[in-house]
Amino acid sequence: MAGIPGSRESSPRTNRQLSRALVPIVVAIVIALIPAPSGLEPSAWRYFALFVGVILGLILEPVPAALIGMIGVTLGALLGLVTPKPADAVRWALSGFTDTTVWLIFTAYMLALGYQKSGLGRRVALFLVRRLGARTLGLGYAVALSDLVVAPFTPSNTARSGGIIYPVIQNIPPLYGSEPGPTAGKVGAFLMWTAFASTCVTSSMFITSLAPNALTLSLILKGANIQVSWTEWFVGFLPVGVVLFVLTPLLVYWLYPPQVRVSTEVPEWAGQELGKMGAVSRREWTMAGLALLALVLWIFAAARINTTTVALVVLILMVLLGVISWDDVLANKQAWNVLVWFATLVTMAGGLSQVNFLEWLAKGVASSLAGIAVGAMVVLFVASYFVVHYMFASLTAHVTALLPALLAVAVAVPGMPARMLALLLAYSLGLMGILTPYATGPAPIYYGSGYIARRDFWRLGLIFGLIYLVALLVIGIPYLGAIGR
Repeated sequence: MAGIPGSRESSPRTNRQLSRALVPIVVAIVIALIPAPSGLEPSAWRYFALFVGVILGLILEPVPAALIGMIGVTLGALLGLVTPKPADAVRWALSGFTDTTVWLIFTAYMLALGYQKSGLGRRVALFLVRRLGARTLGLGYAVALSDLVVAPFTPSNTARSGGIIYPVIQNIPPLYGSEPGPTAGKVGAFLMWTAFASTCVTSSMFITSLAPNALTLSLILKGANIQVSWTEWFVGFLPVGVVLFVLTPLLVYWLYPPQVRVSTEVPEWAGQELGKMGAVSRREWTMAGLALLALVLWIFAAARINTTTVALVVLILMVLLGVISWDDVLANKQAWNVLVWFATLVTMAGGLSQVNFLEWLAKGVASSLAGIAVGAMVVLFVASYFVVHYMFASLTAHVTALLPALLAVAVAVPGMPARMLALLLAYSLGLMGILTPYATGPAPIYYGSGYIARRDFWRLGLIFGLIYLVALLVIGIPYLGAIGR
C-alpha cells in the first residue's frame, strides 16, 4: 500500500507496541495450556497463567498500567478462575477498591497536592536546596535522613512517604529545571529513587516503621514460639541497616546518576526565592498544621484510628479549610489512575492466595530443600521468601500467605536455627518492597511521579533487590549467629 494516497505504513513504534502486547498474551496462553502440576487445581494453574501475563504486561506496558490491571481482574472474573459464581466473581474483581492501603496511596497524592497548592512544599524544598543543594548527593542524604527521623514513629511506610517525604521532595526537581519526561534525569529521577530505596531500608529497621512488621512477629510467636522485643529487633538488624542506609544514596548516585551534580548558583537562587516568598501564608500554616495533625495521629493514635482514616480526615479538612478545592481532587488524574492500577493489582495478587497457588508453592519449595545442609537451607528459605514477592502487591498479604507455611516447615528441620531464620524473614519484609512498582505502598507513589521510567524502575528494583538481599544474608547471618539470635 506504500505510495497510495491516504494509506499509512506501520510505524516502528506501532510494531513495537504490538509486539509488547503479544508477548504477555502468548506467554499466558502457553502456560495455561501446560497441564497443571500435581497438587494444584487446573483453575488455579490457569489463574497463575493470567497473573504472569499481567505482570509481563506491566513490565512491557503496551497500554497504560491501570488498564492492564483492569483487563486482568475482568478476565479473572469472566472466566471464573477464582470463584465460579458470577456474583462472587465480580465482588472479587472489585475487592481491591476496598483495600485501605489503596486509599492511603490515593490520599497521599492529595496531601502532595496540598503542599503544592499552599506553597509550603516549595518553601521547604527551597530551604533544603539552600542548605544542601550545592551537591545533589547531599540532597539525597537529606531525603534519606528525613525518612529515618520519622520512621520509628510512623508504622505505615505509605503514610510516611506519601504524607511527609514525597509531598516535599516533589517540589525540589523543578528548582533544577527537572520535570517528568526528558529532563527527569537532571535531578528528579535520582531523588525519587533515593527516597524510595531509603524508605525500604528504614521499613526494616524498626518494628514500628512498617505495619506488617508487628503482624510478622505475631505469626512468628504463634508458629515458632519465638518472642522478639522492639530493642531485639533493632539490634538484630542494626549492622545490615546501617550499611544499607549509608550506602543507598551513594549507590543510587553511582548506578542512577543525576545529570546535575554540582550547582553553586542554585542554592543562591533558592535563598533569593525564599526572600521573595515573604512571610509564611495562612494556607501554608494551615497545611503545616494538618500535616502535623496527621503525623501525631499516625504515631500516637494508631491503636484507635486507622492510618487511612487519618489521611481521609486530613483530606476532608484540606478541602473545608481551603487548602485545596474539590475540583482539585477531581482533576488529579494521576491519583485516580494510581488508585485503579493499585486496586486491581491488590486483587490479582490476592487471587493467588485464594486459589491456593501460594500455599502449593510454599510446600513445594520446602519439600525441595530436603537433604540440603541447614546453613544453605536458611539462605534458600530467605531468598525464596524474598524473590516470590514479585507475585504480591501487598506486604501484609505476603506475610499472611507464606510465613506460617515456611515457619511450619523450618521448625521441623533438625538443627534449624529457628530464631535466626525467623528474624531474617522478618527483616526481609521492608527490603523486598524495592522489587517492583507495586511491591509496597510507596512504590506506586514514586513510580507515579513520572520521574522514573518504567524500564528503569524494574531494572533498579532488580539490582537493589539483589544488593539488599545479599547484604541481609552476608551480614545478617554471621552477625545473628555471633550474638546468638
